[in-house]
Amino acid sequence: QVQLVESGGGLVQAGASLRLSCVASEGFLSTYHMGWFRQAPGKEREFVAAISWTGGSADYADSVKGRFTISRDNAKNTVYLQMNSLKPEDTASYYCAARKGYYSDYKFGGLYDRWGQGTQVTVSS
Repeated sequence: QVQLVESGGGLVQAGASLRLSCVASEGFLSTYHMGWFRQAPGKEREFVAAISWTGGSADYADSVKGRFTISRDNAKNTVYLQMNSLKPEDTASYYCAARKGYYSDYKFGGLYDRWGQGTQVTVSS
């Protein structure tokens, strides 16, 4: 199956931007729906954003809508999460994930088949 590697996290000030990348090291990314999830210390993993395998559909958690943008470049086997206007509450480990099946299940992390190792995003106030 496709293997995923995230990068692009870091320590930034509130209001700054970061772009996370998720690269498929193996497999064929274009046939997979992709999602971004995050988990902060002491909190449950939460859905952030998802994009369908064709890129025709994209969905966001209410907490990031209007600030984050998910995109994909299947030719580069890469999915991106552009994060603007970052807030301290965005601090978390961010994970990308891949799955097939129905795209309508996009927000359910338990249905994703492959996960990256995570990249840390820390936003200072």
